[in-house]
Amino acid sequence: MSVLTQLCLPLPQQSKLNSFLWTIKRDPPSYFFGTIHVPYTRVWDFIPENSKKAFQQSHIVYFELDLTDPYTISALTSCQLLPQGENLQDVLPRDIYRRLKRHLEYVKLMMPSWMTPDQRGKGLYADYLFNAIAGNWERKRPVWVMLMVNSLTEVDIKSRGVPVLDLYLAQEAERLRKQTGAVEKVEEQCHPLNGLNFSQVVFALNQTLFQQESLRAGSFQIPYTTEDLIKHYNCGDLSSIIFNHDTSQVPNFINATLPAHERITAQEIDSYFRQELIYKRNERMGRRVKDLLEDYPDKSFFFAFGAGM
Repeated sequence: MSVLTQLCLPLPQQSKLNSFLWTIKRDPPSYFFGTIHVPYTRVWDFIPENSKKAFQQSHIVYFELDLTDPYTISALTSCQLLPQGENLQDVLPRDIYRRLKRHLEYVKLMMPSWMTPDQRGKGLYADYLFNAIAGNWERKRPVWVMLMVNSLTEVDIKSRGVPVLDLYLAQEAERLRKQTGAVEKVEEQCHPLNGLNFSQVVFALNQTLFQQESLRAGSFQIPYTTEDLIKHYNCGDLSSIIFNHDTSQVPNFINATLPAHERITAQEIDSYFRQELIYKRNERMGRRVKDLLEDYPDKSFFFAFGAGM
């Protein structure tokens, strides 16, 4: 029995596993492939040969964003910044700012012990990594600081230095000299996050800090982890709700312990992100995919998008 079959029991057959490739029947065929934002080494061996073959044989590979383009990275960075002359200290309630500063000091202190020997062997150092992720945090908009805090965990730090699956595919496409493209503009991914109102953002940051503080104290467990996400992906479990959160990259704040008024805020944030980062994106990306297929009927496309879309 293979490791994957054991991992994915009680599914009956391995042939039922990992169905993240869809074929668009035309001549030549095109493909949709569902990715996740985890180090590619954690999932690559479980991706079936037919998916890898489809990637190899396609003429043009399209992603959500072009992660190999320096403009994409600089545009994402500038989109996250507060208006010129503003700092987080000026905009956040004082107690939240203090808690944030304290938490980031804790992360910086812990980071050397979180790094793996493998990371150190590659020349990745804790100070460098902390600055790469959290440098300039005082200039970021609170919503992006919330996402940053969410990713500054031991598990996430241990996985840094290995490209996530989408980036690995983009690098492979470049290496194979394939034509590549993106169906989204940076602004389309960035602006919805900047569109939350201030009280919603403060609520989200407060909840995120509270979760991290509770994790540190040992009084809280994350309902689903990166490990769960990887297992569901490797087992081809499409129905799992956790993919929606991987796709939108946004944590879920809804839980039964919240007071009624806070639960309403959490639900508003959740439905806003679902609308903006899943439904509207799907529609927009779908239109662009359709246009590409119609404009280039003789080309085989490989579309690599988040599996929860």
